[in-house]
Amino acid sequence: MRTLILGIDSGTQSTKVLAVDARDGKVMDTSAQAYDLIPDLPPGAKEQHPHTWRDATAAAIRQALRQAKSVAAEVQAIGVSGQQHGFVPLDKDGEAIRPAKLWCDTSTAAECDEIMEKLGGLKKTIQALGNAVLPGFTASKILWLKKQEPKNFARLATVLLPHDYLNFWLTGEKVMEYGDASGTALLDVRKRKWARTVLDAIDPALGEKLPPLISSDKPAGRLQATAARQLDLNPGVLVSAGGGDNMMGAIGTGNTRAGVITASFGTSGTIYACAEKPVVDAQGEIAAFCDSTNRWLPLLCTMNVTVATEMVRGDFGWTHERYAAEAARIPVGSHGLLLLPYFEGERTPNVPDGTGVWFGVNQKTFEAGHFARAAMEAVTLGMNYGLRRLAELGVKPTQIRATGGGAKSRTWRQIMADVFDAEVVTLKVGEGAAYGAALQALWCWRLQQGETVSIAEITDRFVGLNLDETARPDAGNVKAYRELQEMQDELSRSLRGVFAKHRRFVLSGEK
Repeated sequence: MRTLILGIDSGTQSTKVLAVDARDGKVMDTSAQAYDLIPDLPPGAKEQHPHTWRDATAAAIRQALRQAKSVAAEVQAIGVSGQQHGFVPLDKDGEAIRPAKLWCDTSTAAECDEIMEKLGGLKKTIQALGNAVLPGFTASKILWLKKQEPKNFARLATVLLPHDYLNFWLTGEKVMEYGDASGTALLDVRKRKWARTVLDAIDPALGEKLPPLISSDKPAGRLQATAARQLDLNPGVLVSAGGGDNMMGAIGTGNTRAGVITASFGTSGTIYACAEKPVVDAQGEIAAFCDSTNRWLPLLCTMNVTVATEMVRGDFGWTHERYAAEAARIPVGSHGLLLLPYFEGERTPNVPDGTGVWFGVNQKTFEAGHFARAAMEAVTLGMNYGLRRLAELGVKPTQIRATGGGAKSRTWRQIMADVFDAEVVTLKVGEGAAYGAALQALWCWRLQQGETVSIAEITDRFVGLNLDETARPDAGNVKAYRELQEMQDELSRSLRGVFAKHRRFVLSGEK
């Protein structure tokens, strides 16, 4: 009989499940369940109901196990990866009080400013936390609930993150792991403890509503009978600590030692590295997160990656293959067509009021292929803005491991190599977060069996690279993209005031 580990990635657009063989790390089968955001919310608001993730997870697990021809006794451990920062408010009975405000929700900028002002400004906030309080993070969402929905806030008994909520559903235990907790802007990442000054700035009783913190190699609990019945599994299956999607993506891409950098090209874009000590950015642009291996994960996040390319693809009614072909026929730099891809606001740089701007439109560039390539180039330049900041903080890549939907495109991989001026490789298992969740669960299960094993030993053995998909930078292209980078950065800075006016205008039209 096989020993199977389930890796779950509960994301913004879908939940994916991998059934992984514990002996060799081979993915036996995969499944996915798609869903949408709650429609027709005000500008900047992005929400989903936690039951959506729970139901999708149950359906995807049953499907994966059916396809893998598995029996319940084969499944020994489960690991959960979840979208970071989402605020799941539970009442005293463990029920969700309202839909969760997500990582991409930018409607809480005023609450961020209020919290940091109470702490004495940006510098003192970073001293207290290691991070700034940004709209994507959880802290401002809690204050938003207190100010905007006081009756709901009065019912608040427990604050969980999306992956914590799924762990709670699976095990009945309310806990939070260091990696995901570091993305709340409530944790002192240096000490791995809740920051009392920040909690008090939101509400003096907030500390009572936060779950216990656990280390990344410990189990969140065991599969409880009610969830086991829904999943056609046996009770008692180990559920690992899990973590945020970026923390799990690091494990799933073998980013478990210094020198490797992962770039994830999904709905959002993230670039992150493994560090043995906290990497704190005094400017607050790089997140000083903990990882999910009991170390640290300096990370930059842009909110708009495949958001931009999918808008273009959808508008022209193309397949992914047609999109790639159209982009490939346009030269580097798209003849000067440049996109500022702040469609959903932006986090790095911090421009929550931002919107999309096409610059350089003329008779030559007002053409479908130019828009396709310019979107790819623009979001990659946006990520490179943060990669350069990481380099300034001493985190420099020897190799960039690309994952997510964008990494599947040969044209896009070459754009990455040229923009980043670094070798870019892809992974044999493309679902980095789900695979990482499975590998962390395997690590936890083996430790619980009494073995002495490091997470790096597991990832070194199981994480494989597609060396035939390696992209290397071209010197001429690197030079062209440096010029475009300067223009994109300058364009962004010049429009900050206009973005705020534009948001006010749009909001006035919604009333």
